[in-house]
Amino acid sequence: MSIAEAPSLDSGPAPAWRRKVAVVTGAAAGIGYSIAERLANDGFAVALIGRTPGTAQAAADTIVAAGGVAQGYDADVADRERVDAAVAAIRADFGPISVVVANAAVAPQQPFLEMTADQWNSIIDINLTGTFHTVQSCLPDLVAAGWGRVILISSSSAQRGAPRMAHYAASKGGQLALTKALAVEFARTGITVNTVVPSSIDTPSVEKKRADGKIPPAEDMAKFIPVGRMGTGADIAGAVSYLASDDTSYVTGQTISVNGGSFIG
Repeated sequence: MSIAEAPSLDSGPAPAWRRKVAVVTGAAAGIGYSIAERLANDGFAVALIGRTPGTAQAAADTIVAAGGVAQGYDADVADRERVDAAVAAIRADFGPISVVVANAAVAPQQPFLEMTADQWNSIIDINLTGTFHTVQSCLPDLVAAGWGRVILISSSSAQRGAPRMAHYAASKGGQLALTKALAVEFARTGITVNTVVPSSIDTPSVEKKRADGKIPPAEDMAKFIPVGRMGTGADIAGAVSYLASDDTSYVTGQTISVNGGSFIG
C-alpha cells in the first residue's frame, strides 16, 4: 500500500502511516534493500533513502507491490542539507521516526601508499560522517517519543582489517566507536544503539567486484566460512529485525557479528 492508496482517517483501521516508521539509508539495493523489505514485513512503514535519483523509489515500489508500506527518498548522506530535507519529507509523509538504520556506504579498494587525501575524505564523508548526519537528523523524534532503535551497519573490515581498504576500515571502525558513545549517552531515554557487522555477504556490489576479478568466486570464499556458504542480505536483515523490536530494550551498545562463524581475533 502506498501513501496515496492508504485509507483516510475516517475509514476503518488506523492508516498505514501511523505504524512505527523506520528509515533505512543505502536502501535501493543489496543489504539495505533486504533490511527495508524485512522491516516492511515486520509491519513498519519504511522510508528508503538512496543516493542515485529514483533508485530508492523503485525499490520502495517493489515493497509496496508485495503489500508493504514504503516510500523512496533521494539523498546523498554526505550532504547534510539533503539528509535534513529527506528526513523532513519523511516526517511529513509518515510522521515521527522510530527506527534508524544507517547502512549507506561505499567500499572502494586503493593501496594505502597511493591513497589521496581526497579519496580518504570521500569515504569518511559517506560512511562515517553520513552516519552522523543520518542519526542526528532523525534522533529528535526518538527522544521525544521516549522509544527508539538506532542500528548501524558496520563491517568485519573494522574488526580484522582489510588490505587496500584502510579508509573503509577506518570509517567502519568509527561506527563501532560511535555506537558505544551514543548507547551510553542515550541509555536512559528509551533508545538503544547497536551495530550489526556483516562479513562475506553476497550483494550486487560484491558480484561486480567478483566479475572484475577483484575477489575470488563465491564457492572459493565459502570454503573459508565455517557454515560453508556466503551470507545474504536476509541474514543481515534478520539481525536488524531483532534489534528493531520491542524485545531489545536491554540490549544496547552491542556489536552483533553476522559472519557464518568466521572468527574475529
